[in-house]
Amino acid sequence: MNHYDLSSVPTTTADAQPSLFRELEVSRPRRRKVPRKTPGKNYILDTNVLLHDPQCIHRFADNHVWIPVDVLSELDRFKNEQSDRGANARVVHRSLSAVFGQGQSEAVLNGVPTPGGGTLRLAVYDPSDKSTPALESFRRVFPEHDRTDHRILACVLVIRAHDRSPTVLVTKDLNMRLKALAIGIQCEDYLNDKVEARDVEGYRLRTVEVDSYELQRFASSGELELGDGRAKDIVLNEYVLFATSERKTMPGRFSQNGKFRRLAVPDGVRIPRGIYLRPANLGQQCLLDALLDPAVSLVTCYGQAGTGKTLLAVAAGLNAVFNKTYNGLNVSRPVVAMGDTLGFLPGSLDEKMRPWLQPIYDAFDVLMPPPGLQPDHTITRKQARKFKEQAALPQYSQSAPMRKPYESLIEMGVVEIEALCYIRGRSIPRRFFVLDEAQQLTPLEAKTVVTRMSKGSKLVLIGDPAQIDNPYVDSLSNGLVYTRNRFKGESIAAHICLSKGERSPLAEAGARLM
Repeated sequence: MNHYDLSSVPTTTADAQPSLFRELEVSRPRRRKVPRKTPGKNYILDTNVLLHDPQCIHRFADNHVWIPVDVLSELDRFKNEQSDRGANARVVHRSLSAVFGQGQSEAVLNGVPTPGGGTLRLAVYDPSDKSTPALESFRRVFPEHDRTDHRILACVLVIRAHDRSPTVLVTKDLNMRLKALAIGIQCEDYLNDKVEARDVEGYRLRTVEVDSYELQRFASSGELELGDGRAKDIVLNEYVLFATSERKTMPGRFSQNGKFRRLAVPDGVRIPRGIYLRPANLGQQCLLDALLDPAVSLVTCYGQAGTGKTLLAVAAGLNAVFNKTYNGLNVSRPVVAMGDTLGFLPGSLDEKMRPWLQPIYDAFDVLMPPPGLQPDHTITRKQARKFKEQAALPQYSQSAPMRKPYESLIEMGVVEIEALCYIRGRSIPRRFFVLDEAQQLTPLEAKTVVTRMSKGSKLVLIGDPAQIDNPYVDSLSNGLVYTRNRFKGESIAAHICLSKGERSPLAEAGARLM
């Protein structure tokens, strides 16, 4: 007798076919049925899809969603983790328990109707199944039968053999996708939270052609209304560059009244006990305009390495805090390593987090250099001679390290530099919150951050969608581009792209050529 649990044909109700256990009671060989076709498609979900979006089981409309039991085993490994991945695994378990009710076997295996008109069911693959010819060649290609990926692929083959409806494996694992394509399985990425490629390609500011009279009127009055449909594709708070045939240019921002307004950006921002920072290019002027506008609660910024994203965001935050617009500045970034790590780090929590947050401290060092240093971190000959003489004195030989200006702000709680992993459950009122490397977030993690902001707070998400080390997201599905896409056209949100590197000629050439 052949034992396979996927021989049932998908239906839209649980009572439309014999149960699994009644079918297995038949001891005599039965004539093999011709595979039937049911309405909709069969979508088999990989573990990473459920971890990426725990509510994805409700997003397949009138199609049939299958979850292999091997996926449940993988989720079980993550459910005790005190991380977003562990939280997502627990959400999936609770969602499935709610859908399947009291765990009736027939409902679990034959399918539970979903509001969209499809079904949700679990799939059980039996390695001893000899009734599916496709499995024979599959076992020769992938002999490691105990690997979870291979069991899921075999599960897809059995489902496809017993139902002629289109069968699709949904996974975010590129290697899994290649294996599926190699054996003829239709495979797709999870696209529900992906943005269009045109939304992340390139960092060029949109140019709008105007005549010299319009540009002059815009410069004098500060506002300009365009006719002839030239503003029909421009969304609210989008930055554009007005240009004339004489190559005269001026930036503007599309406002709520349907007019473009001139940027209200000063020559730069003054950092108390620090430097005076000036925007170095047009993109930085637009970013500074959005950062200093209290009416804009969410700022998203794309930019490659060295374009000044973090430095400008931290500078604008310090300026706003000292002007009493906000009660304090929070700067954070996700803990995602690039390449191999050094293992567990010794010391207190602050000492453990210091390597992950060092880029943020570097920005503070530039904006608020220690006493005796010039803004470019150089010292005069007179200062160098004085430091050398003091270092030779006995009382200075074992003195404490020089105290940095921003350390007192951290001790008072005005500035908080912390890892993002501790934000869950918080409520953050009247703070200027800068989240660096936001492209490493999943859309659900980005939602968690956005919903932590209370009244009077401003959130700044910055990152490079092309520089991702998180294996669960890509350039089109990460939290940064997802947030920007969802808030496009909202009056409280603005988006800027930076293209010109300002860190150094070497860094600019490296970002462009490598």
